[in-house]
Amino acid sequence: MANRIGTIARDLGRMLEALAGLILISVLIPLIWREWWVVPGMILSGMIPLLVGLGLSRTFRDADDPGRLHGMMIAASGWFFVAVFGSVPFLLIAWTARFDPSVLEVPARFTTGGTRTFSTLAAFQNPLNGFFESMSGFTGTGLTMTDNEAALPHTLQWWRSFIEWVGGVGVIVLTTAILARPGSGSLTLYESEARSEKIHPSIVSTVRTIWWIFLLFTFFSVLLLWIAGMPMWDAINHAMTGLATGGFSITDNSIGTYNSIPIDFALIPVMILGSIAFPIHYLILQGDLRNFYKDLQTRWVFIFFAIGTLVLTALLFDQGFYQTETIAVAGFVLQGQAATLFQTFRYSLFQFVSAASCTGFQTAGSLGPGWTAPAQLTVTFGMVVGAAAGSTVGGIKLIRLLTLGKGILFRIRGIFYPSSAVRAFRLDDRNLSDEEAAQEFEEAAIITFLWIVFLGLAAFVFMLALPLGPGPDAYTVENVLFEVASAQGNVGLSSGITGPGMPTVTKVMFLFNMWIGRLEIIPVLVLLRGVFASLEVYE
Repeated sequence: MANRIGTIARDLGRMLEALAGLILISVLIPLIWREWWVVPGMILSGMIPLLVGLGLSRTFRDADDPGRLHGMMIAASGWFFVAVFGSVPFLLIAWTARFDPSVLEVPARFTTGGTRTFSTLAAFQNPLNGFFESMSGFTGTGLTMTDNEAALPHTLQWWRSFIEWVGGVGVIVLTTAILARPGSGSLTLYESEARSEKIHPSIVSTVRTIWWIFLLFTFFSVLLLWIAGMPMWDAINHAMTGLATGGFSITDNSIGTYNSIPIDFALIPVMILGSIAFPIHYLILQGDLRNFYKDLQTRWVFIFFAIGTLVLTALLFDQGFYQTETIAVAGFVLQGQAATLFQTFRYSLFQFVSAASCTGFQTAGSLGPGWTAPAQLTVTFGMVVGAAAGSTVGGIKLIRLLTLGKGILFRIRGIFYPSSAVRAFRLDDRNLSDEEAAQEFEEAAIITFLWIVFLGLAAFVFMLALPLGPGPDAYTVENVLFEVASAQGNVGLSSGITGPGMPTVTKVMFLFNMWIGRLEIIPVLVLLRGVFASLEVYE
């Protein structure tokens, strides 16, 4: 037990050191924007995890390398405590504004009660709200405790975007890239973060290549959004959260604030880039363009996005939700039914890609009153499934759904073959033996089953805690399922339930959903089992 704790504590300390570096680097933002009153809180926020991390990593420096059990427990505890310490900037900045020491000259809009700007920042005086925001950011969820993101200081706007950008690739991936040591320990931690694909034989080289690809795509995304008409500060933040499929915005109405067709369509490729596995990006950048259609997951990312968009377009067009007389598109003026069809397609494409890529950006009116249950459940299905494993997305992942589908058909067809027949299960150009096929099928079935169980558990809690019914302050069952799928799928789309006024029990439930959703459940259950066993809750 002592060796296990030492191994976990040492690598947890290394993750906190990396987090401290992220916070201290972010001190540049208030210096650039002249938000001097924020600087002390940010420096203190960085020093706390730095000291704790150094204490843990040095005290247990001689601990054993992590095995598979250690790796899962490190991943689960690491993501939890990174979110805890990552919430300190929200808390300290909010309380700095609350006490308003005259020497720091906090702007009046953050200290004058009764204004929306004041209430937005004041929400983070509650530590649970800050923890929620931090967990939502690092897990790439995007649900928020703010009611007006544009009213936040630029430093917190940056911090929300930055933690989503880092969390999209992975906290352990970041730690391994910066502080890695060669050996099996790094590989174990990498795999425990719900990743298995390697680009190079060396895991350190793999994670560094992932970061170079991610940086390249980030610069491309910033440039694309800026060309589409988004201001540079907005483009930087939305490129980071869009590519990381996180969905935090710095505007009050997400992407709907801009009401811009070019910006909507510029964000589509950004979200798709975040939906494709990093090894496939590497191969494509090396010139092997066949992977756009040859790789099973990548091929189905486009098929899934296309089918979902068409279904949603048909549902909303039939409903007449986006009726419009005329609309100008690239110099052409569309009228009547053509204008309505294009407008419906525009919102359907954006919203389904945002949901299935687990990004969580919303456009004007896309999830407002009037959407039918089939339309909401179509988007919910996209959030539950997600896109490619090995990318930045959440959800069950397409490869698991494909494995289950092909596995079921394989078993059914096997009934019609003689028992002596030799058959091979083919999955993504791999011929698997019966044992290998059973293992793949079992893993996909277990994750899918657990995903649905915890989805149902959270929905049950929400139905008990929230008013249900047709009234103006009540929610429908599809609203609850939508919101829960958004949290556990690390998406961030909202039907209006999430906010600082939520009951405490629902905030705690969502914290758990976001945590298990990012790590694909098993590592969290392993950690909880280890904690209960050490406390002798059961034999």
